[in-house]
Amino acid sequence: MTTSEIRSKFLEFFKLHNHSIIPSAPVVPEHDPTVLFTTAGMHPLVPYLLGQTHPLGKKLANAQKCVRTTDIDEVGDSTHLTFFEMLGNWSLGDYYKEESISWSWEFLTGKDWLNIDPKKIYVTVYKGDSVVPKDQESIDIWKRQFASVGIDTGEGDRILALGKEDNWWEQGGVENGPAGPDTEIFYYLGSDSNPRFDSDNTDFVEIWNNVFMAYQKHKDGSYTELSEKNVDTGMGLERASAILQGLDNVYDTDILAQIKSSVEEYANETHKDIFKATTPESSLRASRIITDHVRCIVFMAADGVRPSNKDQGYVMRRLARRAIREALVVGIHQGLFERVASKVIALYEDIYPELQNSAEIMDILRREENVFRQTLVRGLKEFDKMIKDQKVLDGETAFTLYDTYGFPKELSLEEAKRLTLEVSGGFEDEFEIKMQEQKQRSRTATSGQFKGGLSDNSEIVTRYHTATHLMYKALRDVLGDHVVQRGSNITSERMRFDFSHDEKMTDEEIKRVEDIVNDTIDKNLPVSYEEMSKESAIDVGALGAFGEKYPDVVKVYTVGDKTGEYFSKEICGGPHVENTGKIGNFKIIKEESSSAGVRRIKAVIS
Repeated sequence: MTTSEIRSKFLEFFKLHNHSIIPSAPVVPEHDPTVLFTTAGMHPLVPYLLGQTHPLGKKLANAQKCVRTTDIDEVGDSTHLTFFEMLGNWSLGDYYKEESISWSWEFLTGKDWLNIDPKKIYVTVYKGDSVVPKDQESIDIWKRQFASVGIDTGEGDRILALGKEDNWWEQGGVENGPAGPDTEIFYYLGSDSNPRFDSDNTDFVEIWNNVFMAYQKHKDGSYTELSEKNVDTGMGLERASAILQGLDNVYDTDILAQIKSSVEEYANETHKDIFKATTPESSLRASRIITDHVRCIVFMAADGVRPSNKDQGYVMRRLARRAIREALVVGIHQGLFERVASKVIALYEDIYPELQNSAEIMDILRREENVFRQTLVRGLKEFDKMIKDQKVLDGETAFTLYDTYGFPKELSLEEAKRLTLEVSGGFEDEFEIKMQEQKQRSRTATSGQFKGGLSDNSEIVTRYHTATHLMYKALRDVLGDHVVQRGSNITSERMRFDFSHDEKMTDEEIKRVEDIVNDTIDKNLPVSYEEMSKESAIDVGALGAFGEKYPDVVKVYTVGDKTGEYFSKEICGGPHVENTGKIGNFKIIKEESSSAGVRRIKAVIS
């Protein structure tokens, strides 16, 4: 079964069970400044899981684009990826454990769906503690599912009860928020006809996780039951594809295999040189890393991320440069993104229309590659300087070249071989010691940056969010209707807004935008919203963000009298003040280039 078929079947299944299919949110969360990227399917739905009304109802499903970089050093093995798709279904106070588990079982084992052998399925549940009781309800439901196909199961053989570290969910870093037990579904890859279930055994692969948000966690560590309980589920699409295609790794699944093949085919077209890998293992690892990283940065670029030295741009640049370094291992030293990124776009653009803006995506990646390859040239020159009077290449020297100039360790070794330098006996250990020291410094410096949190709906962020609407409209009034939102990021300290415009704004234009926004604030205009179809929103002139795929029913926020004259209308799902008078004074503190044809404004309110 192909990856596209699995994705389609999942959405079809839950549509038949009266779920509204919602589009994937961008990989950069618009309303949550506490994380850099959308890391799970539930991330964009946090406001609705916390009580906001979703315009499409209480039963939802989708395929969500996700980015996680916590395991970046593991990418290249059999399972780790930085970009992946998460299939998920949600109940916002509607159905609960019985339906959630039963539907998971039906989709996995049903002959019209994934048709997995029930004997290959094993599950874990929450075993309880002194504060929250054992999840006996889930155990009983699972027993009925297994019994329905003639599998008599007792606790411990197919159903394993585990503690909080395995089967309990609560939002990371949050003292007061929703929490609850989960049940995880595993697929057995081994050949034993009657294996003993061990969730730590790599033959048992987790494929689905159903979280039951049943409790409210309090600051003192206690829990109380929620009156309205939610369900959040997630199934990794790439991992499900590997299982259903009978593979032992995600990189050989149908879509990723085509991307990897484009890397390998291009490498084979290049002439053999000093960069060529000497072992099949290093070639395989390099081609996998390139496959993952190029796919990830293509989706980042499509959702408005641009390479830089901060925040999302820093992660994007790191992935891009890591891919270019690995390309040297397989003999590719020019045109990597031209070849591989275009393959990614071709494979996904029918599913994710934002990729159809391929010219801009390719231009961004092409320029980043060209700049970094110049860095590598400088690295070669520095290598010659550093080893000029040396007869031995040591790990510390190689690491300095890597850390300062982005010069790959493998390239240092190849250069040493070409110049008939010896390599120190402790080269690998010396390099690794320096690498671990650098990683520790990096973790310390960014320890808070990747922590997940609840969407920030604080008063100041709400004020900033509404001010963004006013500024968007003011920019179009001052600069013209060609101005389209290309991305935004809001924190409690400032707003950042990217928009299409070819020229630097003049001081007069900046002042006019500020005056329009502040005049609108002073008028104390009401802010209200209506739910309507996407088509109706477009018909009434509501603005939106470039490239964002909206659901069939959207919220349209109006600043001003929605029955008469109004200042602005915009499709949005974020928090807003009740009237503009609550925003405060608006001030643009910086206007700069973000990328070709895109400008960036940073502004504050006081």
